[in-house]
Amino acid sequence: MARLDSYDAIIDARSPSEYALDHLPGAINCPVLDDAQRIEVGTLYKQVNAFEAKKVGAAMVAKNIGHHLEILWRDKPRDWQPLIYCWRGGNRSGAMAHILAKIGWPVIQLEGGYKAYRNHVNLALAQTPAAGFKVICGTTGSGKSRLLEVLDGIGAQVLDLEQLAAHRGSVLGNLPSQPQPSQKAFESAIWQRLREFDPALPVFIESESKKVGNLRVPDALMEKMRASSCIALNLSRPNRVRLLMEDYAHFTREPQILNTQLDCLLSLYGREKIGRWHDMANAGRMAELVDELLLEHYDPAYTRSIDRNFLQYGAAEALALDDISPEAFLAAARYLQQTVSS
Repeated sequence: MARLDSYDAIIDARSPSEYALDHLPGAINCPVLDDAQRIEVGTLYKQVNAFEAKKVGAAMVAKNIGHHLEILWRDKPRDWQPLIYCWRGGNRSGAMAHILAKIGWPVIQLEGGYKAYRNHVNLALAQTPAAGFKVICGTTGSGKSRLLEVLDGIGAQVLDLEQLAAHRGSVLGNLPSQPQPSQKAFESAIWQRLREFDPALPVFIESESKKVGNLRVPDALMEKMRASSCIALNLSRPNRVRLLMEDYAHFTREPQILNTQLDCLLSLYGREKIGRWHDMANAGRMAELVDELLLEHYDPAYTRSIDRNFLQYGAAEALALDDISPEAFLAAARYLQQTVSS
């Protein structure tokens, strides 16, 4: 795993559906059997015998590898060194590695395959991260995600769990144009980011809960985050409403989607209040609705949880934003970067 960055390519020889669920960071999918072919060969194996399945499968494998050679690898130089893997490091990656090695490339087959990789990731994420964290705290709409994005843009170390999870972290946080990744893919993305960090420098991270949408944050990471020093980001409520109106513009265009999400709060507020919020959304009174949601739902929930879950929040450094302009966030990011490096 420590040498992953040294290969010229990382090739996932598994089927497209396996690859979509999760894969090694940076891997490209070059299946030796696609999903339909895997089913066909597996059915032959079970219903006829292994010999017939292997005959049919070998022809498919040879054709698919030949296609990849013709389309993807024909121009590769003699010293091109790919890493190839499949589920267990067996027949699928073995067939591809054998052909590429016979051509003359110094190919490496990942011992144990994707399964060994997953074991490595699981063990790594069970350990406390080496780098120190600076936790950006603040009420909903205070600009935590924007600040992380700007910090990342100026070269600070950032672990943006919401970006990796494709979710904004609240009951209204799903992104309509982007489904969440699988739990395994989320963990792979976290592992990849953590291994890139310099442990001598701090990592900025948002004060997340244990779940980001449907995805669970690894326990060791969560414990480290909750014990770390905090920065309390402050933004006026009118500016928070403005920011949320920008970030959640899709709800303005499609209030029925917002109302479906608001129904998740029925058990907390009852049909009368949720119905009134539905009416506000349908009437286009979005700014008024956002302000009321902050006042009645998000801010009380934040107040109840922040001191209980983040042990150093009481000693948090306050950082005030007077605007939601790019210049305001850039100034705040530069201040934080200068503070932690001095």
